[in-house]
Amino acid sequence: MSSGLILAIDQGTTNTKALLVGHFGTPVFRASAPVALIQPELGHVEQDPLLLWNSVQQVIAECVQYAHLSGESIEALAISNQRETAVAWNAETGDPVANAISWQCGRSAQICERLQPHSTTLREKTGLPLATLISAGKWAWLLENNQLAQSLAQSGNLRLGTIDSWLIHKLTGGRVHATDHSNASRTGLLNLDQLTWDQGLLNLFGIPLASLPEIRPSSGSFGEITSIPGLDGVPILAAIGDSHAAMCGHGKYAAGTVKATYGTGSSLMALTPSLAPDTPALARTIAWSIGDSVQFALEGNIAMTGSAVQWVGEFLQFAHPVRQVVELAATVPHADGVYFVPAMVGLGAPHWDSAARGSITGLERTHTSAHLARAAVEAIAYQVADVFFAMENASGVAFSSLNADGGATRNGTLIQFQADILGRPVLRSANEELSAIGAAWLAGLALGWWSDLEAIATLPLPSDQFTPAMELSERRRHYAGWKAAVARTLLKPEAGE
Repeated sequence: MSSGLILAIDQGTTNTKALLVGHFGTPVFRASAPVALIQPELGHVEQDPLLLWNSVQQVIAECVQYAHLSGESIEALAISNQRETAVAWNAETGDPVANAISWQCGRSAQICERLQPHSTTLREKTGLPLATLISAGKWAWLLENNQLAQSLAQSGNLRLGTIDSWLIHKLTGGRVHATDHSNASRTGLLNLDQLTWDQGLLNLFGIPLASLPEIRPSSGSFGEITSIPGLDGVPILAAIGDSHAAMCGHGKYAAGTVKATYGTGSSLMALTPSLAPDTPALARTIAWSIGDSVQFALEGNIAMTGSAVQWVGEFLQFAHPVRQVVELAATVPHADGVYFVPAMVGLGAPHWDSAARGSITGLERTHTSAHLARAAVEAIAYQVADVFFAMENASGVAFSSLNADGGATRNGTLIQFQADILGRPVLRSANEELSAIGAAWLAGLALGWWSDLEAIATLPLPSDQFTPAMELSERRRHYAGWKAAVARTLLKPEAGE
């Protein structure tokens, strides 16, 4: 086993983190830098690609200094990145064409509406719904609205990529234009059967093939660093989307492994033995790739989980909305029949009803604000359970447990209720930087630090287990009440009906 360190960059929506990971698979140093979102108009969300790059340089510099003072060498760099955010730049100068269009941005709504007749084809080929989230619509918007992008496309000098590709371009001095299978699978342009860019979808969105990056395995070579003092010649040996990297960071790789990341929204990912059949309830994706081996997965995204707790706190006019709601919820043992369905922006997986709107049901005269607070916390667990059971049905694999990560998992009451509603143990990760760790482990595979994923699975994986404690009859009663509340929300007439 080699000595030295792996430098893992986790470029996220609100901050850029860096870890130095030793050959025991655990971090020895951390650095972080904030990054800003730009909202030039309603529904538009952007980020400055150069400022993102500056934040990466900042955290790298801190890591290089630590390694130098410790007498350690940095042997490889790994990248984990926010997904779907779309960047465009000039191949000759390396200058951005415009600000990066965030994954949160809704500016491609009209493009998606125009292409709606092709939505089934897109989902069958790429595993994704036709929605403003996918990168393809963002690049299409640029090509339709930005004259410089149009001019560069005509001359063959336009480069399009997600954040990983942009960072690889900058780190290698423009020598490498590449992405990995996981990030490619979130663009809406990757054919999951063929594992290549789909020419029919490129034509549909008006995107030139020559502008897109080469697709490479998540664990493997993405060139050598030429632009960072102290890292000249260090190889980039992993690139992977952040949610996929967190899945890898849980250290469990058998089909049927499922994880949930609890944040402002929540996402679940489940490893499948092969590419699952098309299903409108869930996204199909690539978790990662190593050599010629591709790991497929199912994914489900929930719009409002932590943000639903925030909303209730603001509704109750709390000075510290989330903290005070969590504290208030803990004063009652359960929601006492109150259900809060946080569909304020519609419902995502597995319901996919954009017309649904939030509801509070089951209220009686004896209920208090504490029951509403508890219902907001329980709504997180119920929504996760909806996706969990849908994934189990779609994969044909029985899930024995749920792996959990993210900020909201600090709430032990929530995680215990999650275990109770699922009727399965929930394993809460003690690692707060799973995305960076997962990326580092993939780079370690390429370095030969570990022979395969089975060897990685033997690394220390600190977690807390929450075991179901609720009687089966009570679990069924609680969940049936939730399903009835969701049904009322879904059946709510649309405006004008």
